[in-house]
Amino acid sequence: MRPDPPPRWQYRFRNFERAYNLLREPFASKNLSTLEKEGVIQRFEYTLELAWKLLKDYLEHQGLTLPEITPRRVIRAAFESGLIAEGDAWQRAIDDRNKMAHTYDLPAMEQVIDNIRRDYLALLGALYERLAPEADSA
Repeated sequence: MRPDPPPRWQYRFRNFERAYNLLREPFASKNLSTLEKEGVIQRFEYTLELAWKLLKDYLEHQGLTLPEITPRRVIRAAFESGLIAEGDAWQRAIDDRNKMAHTYDLPAMEQVIDNIRRDYLALLGALYERLAPEADSA
């Protein structure tokens, strides 16, 4: 008899972990080229996508049924359940991700990179720290 597969959220966590670590890499350098900045934005977009889907999978694993699956609703539910803090900052991260998916303006890109450095890396890091012990224990 085969053992039960791990919960979906743990699989998603591993992908999130890799993406989060890749997002952190460029910030070791102070001066990023335009190409590197574009890479940071791309990494931010997919890391945030994995983050909200990880939250959804984790909440569902905990028995929470979400009436509608959207990034904003998932983040709200995760905040209300105490899984994440700073719900407003998470919502701003979603706004910035959406903006970058539709805008190729260099000043806007620079502002989002500053937001990632100043705020969003810490949000994603807090999520990582919160779920890593559970993901590792299974």
